[in-house]
Amino acid sequence: MNDVPTRHLGSLAVSAQGLGCMGMSHGYGASDDTQSIATVRHALDLGVTLLDTADFYGAGHNEELLGRAVAGRRDEVVLATKFGFANRLGEPTRVRGDAAYVRQACEASLRRLGVDHIDLYYQHRVDPQVPIEETVGAMAELVRAGKVRHLGLSEAGEQTLRRAHAVHPIAALQSEWSLWTRDLEAEIAPVCRELGIGLVPFSPLGRGFLTGRYSSVEGLAETDVRRSQPRFADGNLERNLSIVEKLNELAEAKKVTAGQLALAWVQHRGQDVVPIPGTRRQRYLEENLAALTVELSADDLAAIEAAAPAEQVAGTRYDATSLTFVDN
Repeated sequence: MNDVPTRHLGSLAVSAQGLGCMGMSHGYGASDDTQSIATVRHALDLGVTLLDTADFYGAGHNEELLGRAVAGRRDEVVLATKFGFANRLGEPTRVRGDAAYVRQACEASLRRLGVDHIDLYYQHRVDPQVPIEETVGAMAELVRAGKVRHLGLSEAGEQTLRRAHAVHPIAALQSEWSLWTRDLEAEIAPVCRELGIGLVPFSPLGRGFLTGRYSSVEGLAETDVRRSQPRFADGNLERNLSIVEKLNELAEAKKVTAGQLALAWVQHRGQDVVPIPGTRRQRYLEENLAALTVELSADDLAAIEAAAPAEQVAGTRYDATSLTFVDN
């Protein structure tokens, strides 16, 4: 079965929805490698081509996991990974974008993934201490060496995008985009479209919250990052649940889940938008992919946005420290 439509990130053809693999190693508590590998392979069977990881996820474990999952199926996959966080888990966050580190990080990722090239290589966060021209210049050298095919940035602002793109074409910007995080719509998305840069929304389901599966943090693992995120904090979470209740009503009318409706809204942002919802479970993978078949009229989109107005979302998307690493 291979019925997932294709979209383009710059000149890179990918499935219209990708699979975010972070949660298989990082952020959401303990996971099962066997289950995760089965989910990745099921995604490939269903026609998903874009798989997203990063060297930071699980301190390299996620790349190793993905390498095992795609072994023997490399030609079916658009492998995307990221570099930039130079700290180990538990250490103070440190971002590096100097040329020497770019080369070092790429070699390490290739080794963990067990491949000879990376299809889409992102800078995970912009290093404010290093000119973006140096970082992208080093990334462009990797393209010329055949170790990387396309370049991307994550959580980069419009001026950084312009400067980076002037050095080497940027295929994709990966940033948070969902019904409750719409920061890039006013200025960043238009710049991407002007420059021909595709958009890859991560957390398109609001870290799972917009699915309606969470009414408190009590069921989350003690190590789950959502326990420390402002939108899941006492007071904020209760206010945000009202958004999900309204989405549920609209979803029931269309005979889909709240998560499918929220994800379909992201898919409808444009043909240059390729969200990467993450999951470790095959049934949620299938549920997410079904959002591609949800048709939304202009009236539907207006009703969804009225049910989830961005200005009524309680809490910032990151804590104060993490927000300092978002380029503006």
